[in-house]
Amino acid sequence: MDFTFTPALSLSGLIVGLLVGLTGVGGGSLMTPILVLLFGFKPATAVGTDLLYAAITKSGGSWVHHRHGNIDWRITGRMALGSVPAATLSLVVLAHLGLEDHSTARLITGVLGVALLLTASSLLFRQRLLAFGRRYIGQSLNEKQTALLTILVGAIVGTLVAWTSVGAGALGVTALTFLYPHLATRRIVGADIAHAVPLTLVSGMGHWYLGSVDVPLLLNLLLGSLPGIALGSHFAARVPERGLRSLLAAVLILVGGKLILA
Repeated sequence: MDFTFTPALSLSGLIVGLLVGLTGVGGGSLMTPILVLLFGFKPATAVGTDLLYAAITKSGGSWVHHRHGNIDWRITGRMALGSVPAATLSLVVLAHLGLEDHSTARLITGVLGVALLLTASSLLFRQRLLAFGRRYIGQSLNEKQTALLTILVGAIVGTLVAWTSVGAGALGVTALTFLYPHLATRRIVGADIAHAVPLTLVSGMGHWYLGSVDVPLLLNLLLGSLPGIALGSHFAARVPERGLRSLLAAVLILVGGKLILA
């Protein structure tokens, strides 16, 4: 493997890492479209590389949340029970379709666009969605129903992540808040991040096996993103998160629309 330092890629990693640290939004919703639209990487390569990138970065976040007692492992296990098999099945489908096939690339791009629009909607309408969920959904479910729906949410997230690397952040947290309205937000976020580690690792290794991971690209992204996440997390309390999330949602809508119409 020949590694060449590419400042533009590391700078992109720094910017995405900074935004992730500031807003908590998953890096896949930002990094994958940047790699496809700005740098011209094939959609499958962008997704596969970003999945291993996410597995590494989220491992650090999971460890921090575990140290602070922020992870509800019951929820993490339920999500993984749905997401890991769904991601594995999605990888089998991708292998059958052929990652080099033009129609497969178009399909990945289209699904990525839809996932970005869903993420943007969860950012823009989060408070209204959560208020609706607390009033009509979470209160009326028993323990068994909640467990089954959590597994189902995991399966949906796992499918999206394997195809696009998007879904394990804002979408997962929003869905879990619906299902567990009385659980502290920090524990929901912690459970979602912990769940994302095995999901992105399994999906990333699957893409590696299929040949859609660019290791030099991965290293360039990590060189920028790791300090970016640390810096963003440090200043998160001093930045108007609501305004930043709205701006980010607007960008995701534009990018998602472009990918769908491309």
